[in-house]
Amino acid sequence: MQKWFITLLVGLTLAVGSSMVWAATSEQPLNDADALQGVSEGKVVFDIGMSNPQTLPLYLKVIAQTHADLVRQKVKPTIVLAFHGGAVKLISANREAFPMDQHSFLEEIASLLADLQKKPGVRMEVCGLATKLFGVDNATILPGIKVVGNTFVSLTGYHAQGYAAIPIY
Repeated sequence: MQKWFITLLVGLTLAVGSSMVWAATSEQPLNDADALQGVSEGKVVFDIGMSNPQTLPLYLKVIAQTHADLVRQKVKPTIVLAFHGGAVKLISANREAFPMDQHSFLEEIASLLADLQKKPGVRMEVCGLATKLFGVDNATILPGIKVVGNTFVSLTGYHAQGYAAIPIY
């Protein structure tokens, strides 16, 4: 009987403590002031090679939150999403290569990308070399995504221009 009571007491203590921590952190947004000291522009290129349609939406939501967090902290976002590898199939209007149960994820990806494109400072590009290698017709690439020759060349250029590269695989 005592073990049951102690287990219940510990569980309640953890639940109340967790609620207090959640309430304290949700009252005031966390900041990145140390890292952003003296930074007026956040230049980042998201190097997207992920080919999983079920996982990419989560990362696109995090990218949108990153944009919002930069703006909230008075840093001008300059963001490029660079798609290559198997990711090129996820940003094509042609969904024939995917089973029907994955089409809802592809629709979500298209919607999230369209929303991201509306945000100031966001651009998107896709690797023309990868579309050729993966058999994706450039005419089927979702609107607003620029086909470039080779995103590895792009990534090299963005790095030389001072962009932070964040890989998403």
